[in-house]
Amino acid sequence: MPEVQDCRQCGKCCEKWGWDQKGIVEDLLPWITKRRTDILRHVGITFADGRRSTALHISCSDLSRVTRIAYWVDPQGRNLTHCPFFDRRSDGKVYCRIHDAKPAVCIGFTPWNEGIRDYALNCPACRDSIP
Repeated sequence: MPEVQDCRQCGKCCEKWGWDQKGIVEDLLPWITKRRTDILRHVGITFADGRRSTALHISCSDLSRVTRIAYWVDPQGRNLTHCPFFDRRSDGKVYCRIHDAKPAVCIGFTPWNEGIRDYALNCPACRDSIP
């Protein structure tokens, strides 16, 4: 598979894998410092003492106590089965409402490099390059 491929914004990746992903502290830092409450309210946090909440009210000083980060949850902390930032528009393409600040797991996902052959066969950007 090629290292770089043009995404056609079909949304298949986000529909299949855009939720129930583990997060990293490095994603939270800019969201906290830039007060991205629109994102933080959908991030599930588990602390070292077992307490769970959304990341809406955490601060950078809380991060050392975070043991698990989950993408995505509803404002009550229940796991979602979709990405809350998925936006299919009238042009038929899918856009990310937090594209400028999306998490590393989303930025780094490239189905043509993941070795997920059954999925890649359904990805319009991958079809032409699958052996």
